[in-house]
Amino acid sequence: MKKIKNGWVSHPGYKCFGCCPDNHYGLQMEFYEDGNDIVCVWKPKSENQGWIDVLHGGIQATLADEISSWVVFRKLQTMGFTAKMEVRYKKPMHTTDDHITLRAHIISEQRSFVTIEVLIYNEENEVCTTAECVYYVISQEQAKEKGFQTFELEDC
Repeated sequence: MKKIKNGWVSHPGYKCFGCCPDNHYGLQMEFYEDGNDIVCVWKPKSENQGWIDVLHGGIQATLADEISSWVVFRKLQTMGFTAKMEVRYKKPMHTTDDHITLRAHIISEQRSFVTIEVLIYNEENEVCTTAECVYYVISQEQAKEKGFQTFELEDC
């Protein structure tokens, strides 16, 4: 598993709630490539709760949406926009967990739409939440015009 370099870090105005390392109100997610999967190991905080010690469902949806965009960044080397997302909450996740793990991969591509499956695991490696995200993907040329930088793997 290798870490993916964040291609947005030097982009002016970058403050993404999901992945900006300097957004102190954000989730500060980092991503890795593991074969066909993009992976994130993330530490929930008490500020991320809905009910006491339970990870807010909206935060879980945001995590799923963000990792999906990184699948597009890394696997397709372009960018896109969320067209549709379906989230299924199977089991509560807790803000007291040491970490949670997200795994996401492309399950289909059709014209300009890419469907991504996301699995979110608790610290005991149980699938608690699943999501299917459909992204509208723009061409690599259009992405470059919008400031897209390639998302490469970091050297070990």
